[in-house]
Amino acid sequence: MANLENLYREVIMEHFKNPRNKGLVLNDNNYHITHIKNPSCGDDITIGTKVENGVVIDCRHEGSGCSICCASASVLTETMIGKSVDLAEKIANNYLNMVSNQEVDDSIDIEEAEVFVGVRLFPARIKCASISWKAFLETIEK
Repeated sequence: MANLENLYREVIMEHFKNPRNKGLVLNDNNYHITHIKNPSCGDDITIGTKVENGVVIDCRHEGSGCSICCASASVLTETMIGKSVDLAEKIANNYLNMVSNQEVDDSIDIEEAEVFVGVRLFPARIKCASISWKAFLETIEK
């Protein structure tokens, strides 16, 4: 198990140091944008999502925070691009259940986001891992 934990830690640090899909597209009104800030820890994330014909064709993030917060936003964007809105919503909710130590649906693959499974052991970090995913859900509800 220690090797798996090390692998998960490496993936999180890789996404933190080299975030994917960073930078918002502000000159396209087809992006739905949601900003969430957690004043208690300083995590500050904005998610921009572009949906066409019921499919997430782009998902971007911008912000600052701890390594878990920023890596989670990077993994989120990679996970959601190309998914139907319906599937993206199921993945996001399943991920949020996983990090909150609630019941998950094993039939819904959360892909690389599984690296955040250990967050549930640290209640103070659950918000860090969740903030971008909650913002994403708001972008697809708009």
